[in-house]
Amino acid sequence: MPRQKTFGDTPVSAYLTALRPLLARPVLALAAGGLLLAAPAFAQTTITKSETVASGKTVRIAIVPNLKKDCSAGPMPEFKVSGAPKNGALITKVGKQKTPASYRCPNKETAVQGLFYQPKVGYTGADEVTFEIKNSDGQVQTQNIKITVEAASAKKDGDAKKDSSDL
Repeated sequence: MPRQKTFGDTPVSAYLTALRPLLARPVLALAAGGLLLAAPAFAQTTITKSETVASGKTVRIAIVPNLKKDCSAGPMPEFKVSGAPKNGALITKVGKQKTPASYRCPNKETAVQGLFYQPKVGYTGADEVTFEIKNSDGQVQTQNIKITVEAASAKKDGDAKKDSSDL
């Protein structure tokens, strides 16, 4: 009969059997940690845009529907301002609107939330606002809007809708 290896009077196999659960936990923890590190990071999207508005007018700077990716209705989007304008005010409005034909959910009547900028009375010059939009799917997008406030002048008819506080 082959002789068993011992450590003192105890067979080595008994020690290994006793240590096996303790050794398995750190190995599993390392493996799980590696999987977490290998998972894709959900990067936050940042968009920078420019807007021009006539002094004394209001301009829509964002409009977001409450539609999820599958085009079903979800919770209303949320705006979180992280950099307020220094020379104007932000106004939020909720309403209903039909999505454009080019939208991923075309021609769908849905609830929307809009964010508008209104410059201080008589102000002309530059302003800026930074905000986050959390959409109905929970994704967050940061927008930085650089605003130019020009002296009031006659606008073209096509600009009338954009330079109003209507959704």
